[in-house]
Amino acid sequence: MDIVISGAGEVGTYLARMLSNEKHNIILIDRDEEKLKVLNSHIDILTLHGSSSSIDDLNAAKVSKSDLFIAVTSSEEVNITSCILSKKLGAKKTIARIDNSEYLKKDNKELFMSLGIDSLIYPEKLAAEETVASLKLSGARQLYEFSDGKLMLFAIKLRDNAPVLGMTLAEAIKSANNYEYRAVAITRDGKTIIPRGDYVFKSGDLVHIVSNPSSTKELMKNAGKKQHQIKNIMILGGSRIGVKSALKLENNNNIKIIEIDRLKCVQMADVLENTLVINGDGRDMDLLTEEGIANMDAFVAVTGNSETNILACLLAKKMGVKRTVAEIENIDYLDLADNVSIGSMINKKLIAASYIYRFTMAANVNHFKVLTSTDAEIIELTAKQNSKITKGMIKDINFPKDANIGGVIRGKESIIASGTTQIQPNDKVVVFTLPSAIRKIEKLFS
Repeated sequence: MDIVISGAGEVGTYLARMLSNEKHNIILIDRDEEKLKVLNSHIDILTLHGSSSSIDDLNAAKVSKSDLFIAVTSSEEVNITSCILSKKLGAKKTIARIDNSEYLKKDNKELFMSLGIDSLIYPEKLAAEETVASLKLSGARQLYEFSDGKLMLFAIKLRDNAPVLGMTLAEAIKSANNYEYRAVAITRDGKTIIPRGDYVFKSGDLVHIVSNPSSTKELMKNAGKKQHQIKNIMILGGSRIGVKSALKLENNNNIKIIEIDRLKCVQMADVLENTLVINGDGRDMDLLTEEGIANMDAFVAVTGNSETNILACLLAKKMGVKRTVAEIENIDYLDLADNVSIGSMINKKLIAASYIYRFTMAANVNHFKVLTSTDAEIIELTAKQNSKITKGMIKDINFPKDANIGGVIRGKESIIASGTTQIQPNDKVVVFTLPSAIRKIEKLFS
């Protein structure tokens, strides 16, 4: 595809790198010439020094021939304006990053569609949703739901108490007593593999498992995880992610939010009706102790500073908090945070990339997720009529070895996949894949 990206910030740069690896033709526009020079020497893309709100600069970027225009600058106004202009100039599809949740209301989205903006992305809102989801189950590092929870993907770290240790995958499946779940990938020593029947589980493995909701309790038991009710939650940081997370949680939980900026605290107090807002430095152990961190079921650090969030979560774990969530925007820190068992990790760049990437695929993609702590992706696709994936049982269709079908959603029914599963047209299929298999999967479902 021919793709134009406006904005060489963290999200734009990550997208450019990710999409160029997929052999797309990328042009990146930004006002910062020095930043573009650095990117030119590291990524195989074309860069243009200019503004995406300038018609001349958009023409110079050949936006009229682009299949996709993505505006992810720090300015919402520039993103909206440049998408409208790009669509009028001939771009086939446009995506704008926004920071106003009002625009996501159904009527307003239709208004933006009429102006030429095909999709709006609000990374902070998506990050808040992911934060809230990660608090639903205390024993899992990550939790993702598909089709309103009909299928679920868990990332679970195996410890020395896990009953499945020493078992092969085949033995673990046999001992599952007909419960519906399946291990689709395992990350060990920083390397992710798609396991086969003879793979042996070891302590320290990060196992990705697709499960029916009814089998969750048994799954966690076999992974050696005890469930803890999460009711008391402390949030560090009055960022947009912090506030939106508190708004989603405050009616059913006891929430405390700590913010060092006094003005922000006043603003939050006007918005959050059932949350206790505390003005103070969350790195201060005396303050955390005074505010009862030892009695918290979960601790969420979303200050916008990766180092602060990691250290705060480590402190919370030391104080006895069972569940911790950290916003980590520096991708280089993700492995470090995983190695010290920081808990769940939130990264806006990966979240934004996940949302946008699906627009680059020819298959019918409902959900695409770039995962933290692993070099793999999870995709939910709808099988098209006469697509190759529907032509036989999974074991007979030459499915890529570097990918795994976890489950199938057929109407109201959810099915954990096996080699004898037959995909039918209009089935929603959850696939766990390494990057090397994405285009093969796309062909099977197209």
